[in-house]
Amino acid sequence: MKKLIIINGPNLNLLGKRETNIYGNLSFTDFFERVVNKYPNITLEHYQSNIEGELIDKLQEVGYSYDGIILNAAAYTHTSIGIGDVVKAIETPVVEVHISNTFSREEFRHQSYISPNARGVILGFGLQSYELAIQSFFD
Repeated sequence: MKKLIIINGPNLNLLGKRETNIYGNLSFTDFFERVVNKYPNITLEHYQSNIEGELIDKLQEVGYSYDGIILNAAAYTHTSIGIGDVVKAIETPVVEVHISNTFSREEFRHQSYISPNARGVILGFGLQSYELAIQSFFD
């Protein structure tokens, strides 16, 4: 059984409440419950933090023992060299995910410090972006 983890960055704990015109009305907890039920043959976990160092610590913790990491670093995608460096350093493949199409938003969101070292990038499909990332580990 594959072991995957979804790691979410700042403000993603507010899904369902925050900018629903961009991120939708569903909370991540409700979405995650649906995904766990849809993929019973996967050990699926999730972690969220608003703190950059905690995200780096978690990536280091799971980066040598899991089959895959789905990372939505949120705003840190565009600012954190540290998160980009840890994605490069670990062995577990990382798929970068974004709920919105970051290229249709502000210019600063077009830069990612994660993408150069990610296995792939999925963005713009709402919460379904996470499911597409899960499916990418079963090719």
